[in-house]
Amino acid sequence: MGTVELFLIAVGLSMDAFAVSIGNGLSIKKSSPKAALAIALSFGLFQAGMPLAGYFLGSAFEDVIKEFDHFIALIFLGFIGGKMIFDGIKELRAKKKGEEEEEKPFKLSFGTLMIQAVATSIDALIVGVSFAALPDVNIWAAVSLIGVTTFTISLVGVFFGKKFGQLLGSKAEVLGGIILVGIGLKVFIEHVFFGG
Repeated sequence: MGTVELFLIAVGLSMDAFAVSIGNGLSIKKSSPKAALAIALSFGLFQAGMPLAGYFLGSAFEDVIKEFDHFIALIFLGFIGGKMIFDGIKELRAKKKGEEEEEKPFKLSFGTLMIQAVATSIDALIVGVSFAALPDVNIWAAVSLIGVTTFTISLVGVFFGKKFGQLLGSKAEVLGGIILVGIGLKVFIEHVFFGG
């Protein structure tokens, strides 16, 4: 498998991480370069680690993983996104009523970030299993390219989301939550209805 093919796979795998990164950038009111790096690094490491794990696990567990990956993504991303939507709507209602309630911005904890990283990289595990079946894949080059590509795309996503988050104000958290729920639903629908 050539570098161009691996790069296209890397870009495809990183799209969910990109969308979640935009959602994080939209929702985090006090994001910093350090927070953006943490998000991008987490997604990059998981997107690189999952195909590596899949490669070594081999095809023995492919059917089991395919059975549950869409449920895991839907539950994890749906829960986090739903909480962001709920908190954002609550904040908007409080502002509409003119309450001087102290704002409680969405906090991206280490646990939440790990859940996002796992939920967006489960498909990479399956790709790793498929790499094991191909004789011409240099797994170390493949996972390095996937990790670096995802890191870069996620970093861009956070700053892109932050830019629009500043323009949207308090609606940003709701929009970020909708993005996360949408990604979870997309993964679920693709798997159930289109055999993704």
